[in-house]
Amino acid sequence: MFTVFGATGNTGSIVVERLLAAGKQVRAVARKRSATLKATEVALGDVTDAAFVAEALARAEGAYLLLPPDLASNDVLGKNRRIVDIYARALQTANVAHAVFLSSVGSQLPSGTGPILATHYAEQTLAGKVTFLRAAYFMENILANAYPMKSEGVLPVFGGGEGYPFPMVATRDIGATAADALLAPPGATQWIELRGPRDYSFVDAAATASQILGRPVTATALPIEQLVPTLTKLGFSETMASLYREMTEAFGKGLGVEGKWRSIRGAAQLADWLRRGLA
Repeated sequence: MFTVFGATGNTGSIVVERLLAAGKQVRAVARKRSATLKATEVALGDVTDAAFVAEALARAEGAYLLLPPDLASNDVLGKNRRIVDIYARALQTANVAHAVFLSSVGSQLPSGTGPILATHYAEQTLAGKVTFLRAAYFMENILANAYPMKSEGVLPVFGGGEGYPFPMVATRDIGATAADALLAPPGATQWIELRGPRDYSFVDAAATASQILGRPVTATALPIEQLVPTLTKLGFSETMASLYREMTEAFGKGLGVEGKWRSIRGAAQLADWLRRGLA
């Protein structure tokens, strides 16, 4: 039995799909039931509930773990540290042979990376045989700007650096890589640095959006000072918005893959992924 947390999300749903296709039994963990969720078992609950997580991991030979987003939290780092501690205790109690944890580029750094500090803590805390999957910037994040691209022809880039290519990856490739690691576990803890087939800049993304929409789209630099008020208007807590500003500034200074671990290139092209959200 494999336990998959976040089973209805962009990455977890792919893990479930791939494991089932390989003939494995899957316990899908989610906060609420989804009509599209197919699995051997479904466990509904919250990862902040230690007893629930322990039961979800009981008798599991492998597990996919992640930190669920909570954009409105005023203590997101504290909350995520508590979730990591719950995972760590439950993995040991259940004696899970191998776990894949969705980490992030920049997780080797102890400060200055905003919400990525939570995955840094996880890499320092989770014990046993773990695959830390350090994913690059999600291609889907660009689609958060679908409205201004469609209505105004603008792809906003807070803090500038719109012409700088950096690693991106599609969430489908994250789920596929996680499933592959679960199906062929390593002999010891490993780190995987995952990015797309090539690096892209926001200028590249704007040019691709122009082709898809049939109208000019320009990557436009905006002052970094505008990021926090913009995000809070969209429902982010002040704390989370400030962490996103710190992360954005870190990416602007060249935050990327560490370059010392196993490297995998995903298959999804940026154009394919933007077409899904813009066409």
